[in-house]
Amino acid sequence: VQLQASGGGLVQPGGSLRLSCAASGRTVATYGWFRQAPGQERKFVAAVTWSGASTDYEDSVKGRFTISRDNAKNMVYLQMDSMQPEDTAVYYCTAGRRWKSTDYWGQGTLVTVSS
Repeated sequence: VQLQASGGGLVQPGGSLRLSCAASGRTVATYGWFRQAPGQERKFVAAVTWSGASTDYEDSVKGRFTISRDNAKNMVYLQMDSMQPEDTAVYYCTAGRRWKSTDYWGQGTLVTVSS
């Protein structure tokens, strides 16, 4: 499985950004997003099943971020709204053979929230 993340950039506090992840290769059970802020460990952000029927979010992004899946295009998205400076991080797209597993990683895309 190969994953290619894109869509990072600079956004003002309160703004929105959408990350995209192009997936290719074998079918997997779950896709997800992780992030790593400067000086911190990599952390879970959101996950979605291959069908899109089930999702899960880290508490701090619930109600602000939305993960979705477009099977026809083999794409995974992370819509980020009401963004805050603490959302600044490198975001990674992941895929796994079981729910919320992370067997495959894409390269990161940098998101900076600043005025």
